[in-house]
Amino acid sequence: MQTSTATCLLQPHPGSILSAPRSAVRPSRSVRAHAKEGEVNSKSLEGMRKFSEQYARRTETYFCMDKSVTAVVIKGLAEHKDSLGAPLCPCRHYDDKQAEAVQGFWNCPCVPMRERKECHCMLFLTPDNDFRGEDQKISYEEIEESTAGMSGVQS
Repeated sequence: MQTSTATCLLQPHPGSILSAPRSAVRPSRSVRAHAKEGEVNSKSLEGMRKFSEQYARRTETYFCMDKSVTAVVIKGLAEHKDSLGAPLCPCRHYDDKQAEAVQGFWNCPCVPMRERKECHCMLFLTPDNDFRGEDQKISYEEIEESTAGMSGVQS
């Protein structure tokens, strides 16, 4: 497990999952009881969609020119938010996802993104990135369309 001792210049919004103590980063009993691997609550998906748009605007980054990449990553973040209590990066392999979510290094926005604007998932791309699209927005419908073959979103 990687750790970081660097201080981040971007501070999370008070009350966000990123400002919560690490011990508070865990799903509620109701989420743990209902969240299954691959299932995403529509409220969580909409929350991660809005977060992604806001963060892209705030950091002057853009979504990938292939919006299906953006959609899959947002859905993966929402799935982890439901099952782990934190938006753990869905593009990495973890031996222990719950421990990684509590540790927080790879919770979105991850430390490399916050410190150097390096997004492994290609969710937040800098203006000089060859794969950058022109958008900082994605609709709920675009996410549903692009991820239709994946496990369903639960209302």
